[in-house]
Amino acid sequence: MRGRYRILLGMAAGVGKTYRMLQEGKQADAEGRDVVIGYLEPHDRPETAVLAHGHDQLSEVRHGGLVLGEMDVDAVIRRTPELALVDELAHTNAPGSRNEKRYQDIDEILEAGIDVISTVNVQHLESLNDAVFELTGVRVRETFPDRMLDEADEVVLVDISPEALQERLRAGKV
Repeated sequence: MRGRYRILLGMAAGVGKTYRMLQEGKQADAEGRDVVIGYLEPHDRPETAVLAHGHDQLSEVRHGGLVLGEMDVDAVIRRTPELALVDELAHTNAPGSRNEKRYQDIDEILEAGIDVISTVNVQHLESLNDAVFELTGVRVRETFPDRMLDEADEVVLVDISPEALQERLRAGKV
């Protein structure tokens, strides 16, 4: 049976997707669910690191003698948690990884019957790539297919006001 998939979709970096994912993981843990962190990008934010404390983190892959900060999909599947928290859905994996993209890793975890909560910003949606470029002049290189939103059991919008985001920027929280 395929795991349940919940995507935390943000309108911009810094709106609180990762923090919310970790809060939901803590809540699931408090409810007695077995939770692991498949991948976390803490962005050197102390509050994020505090929320991650206490969960197994399975994000070290050995490749050619190097230790990469990538999700170890095999370790997540072997561990068989009830819920895996996976940051950065649109991420491109390191060369030599089994899958080119993190969304492909997530597909494998879901197929193993493990629930997943992941995070991503709207500008990474493949179908919006040209529009984002036209509006900003920036070509987003890391994208994910629209089908991930279609196949998710739930997509949750995570957003804050522009003023709150600016305050977070001034405070060094983004």
